[in-house]
Amino acid sequence: DYGMASLVREINLAGARLARQAADEFTAKNPDKPRFVAGAVGPTNKTASMSPDVNNPAFRAVSFDDLVLAYKEQILALIEGGVDALLIETIFDTLNAKAAIFAAEEAMTELGKRVEIMLSATVADTSGRTLSGQTIRAFLASVGHASLLSIGLNCSFGAKDLKPYLHEINAHSPWFVSAYPNAGLPNQFGEYDETPEMMAVQVKEYFDEKLVNIIGGCCGTSPDHIAAYQKLIKDAKVRQRKAASHNLILSGLEHLEIKEDSLFVNIGERCNVAGSRMFLRLINEKKYEEALSIARKQVEDGAQIIDINMDDAMLEAKEEMTTFLNYVAAEPEISRVPIMIDSSKWEVIEAGLKCVQGKCIVNSISLKEGEEDFLHKARKIRAYGAAAVVMAFDEKGQADSFERKTQICSRAYHLLVDKVGFPPQDIIFDPNVLAIATGIEEHNN
Repeated sequence: DYGMASLVREINLAGARLARQAADEFTAKNPDKPRFVAGAVGPTNKTASMSPDVNNPAFRAVSFDDLVLAYKEQILALIEGGVDALLIETIFDTLNAKAAIFAAEEAMTELGKRVEIMLSATVADTSGRTLSGQTIRAFLASVGHASLLSIGLNCSFGAKDLKPYLHEINAHSPWFVSAYPNAGLPNQFGEYDETPEMMAVQVKEYFDEKLVNIIGGCCGTSPDHIAAYQKLIKDAKVRQRKAASHNLILSGLEHLEIKEDSLFVNIGERCNVAGSRMFLRLINEKKYEEALSIARKQVEDGAQIIDINMDDAMLEAKEEMTTFLNYVAAEPEISRVPIMIDSSKWEVIEAGLKCVQGKCIVNSISLKEGEEDFLHKARKIRAYGAAAVVMAFDEKGQADSFERKTQICSRAYHLLVDKVGFPPQDIIFDPNVLAIATGIEEHNN
């Protein structure tokens, strides 16, 4: 927008170095109060989850890959400049944030240096949703794969109006919680009227109710506003982090938590070209609006997850997966539920993962092509923030006995947990029990 794209590295490197120098000088003056530097990574002015063209729901002004490229350039410079943390902030689209997290991990691997990751979202209105439509619980599920120092909210409202949403984050966050609200809402001249004293009274409630670990100020705040917090935190009790959930938590625009006492989870299979001839015909004819009606009907009829599969010889599966998922994202009554991205082709699965802001399920991976291929795909799935279905296949083929199925699933489990760091609750086993219905005698065991 400003014709300065070529200066991204230079600006971020210089800014980080200046901040590092200032922080170190003040730490030297008072070693008991160390100063840290956070490199701010903003949301950009584009959204990967929504189309700017009302007449073309599948169009995107920016792709996941575009964002990763841009974010990585900035993040490399910030880390080289000496930041202690990356603050991915003012998140209004979770897919943008997932791209920033992806870029941060790539940059840290490339430089051989780890820094902390902090996330801060902004809610669009009193519904408590992001601009791209996610609830706070859905947002937490979507970014839960990241190795985070903190998560929180900024901008949005003044401290008083932001508090209900901080309560929700506090209740479900296993990380530290941050907040940097505005100095109230802007007046008719776009100015902020809350004085440091007025804002401090509201922020004190955050400490009294143990809602946050990190506090600051956003639009309309000044050094005087921040200084007013100092006496408030002097004797405040520190918020304790919550224990992480061990349930499978998925998300579309809303979250789906599968607990020990959850009932059968319904997965709508009709947006699968192998399972619905009508859906295949509509995709073939590019009648996406009509194809959406099939997905909508499934959700209306009680599907808690929608399976989408484009594997057909007559289709460009990768292109169709991307297009249809983009259409789904524009339909809140469909996209409120999590997506299962279903394909036998890895490039199709990966294309789908780059379209979904929620936490979805990949269907599927297996040991059919060996451990190296299995681990590569599993690491990518983890980096995109998805759960995975693991099929009971290995290098010798499909397991045809209880013992072989158990052996393969156990092997896959330990590879995922021990080598990839997959949370056990994000692993879903498909033991292929339909083999017993083939009528082949050796399958009867």
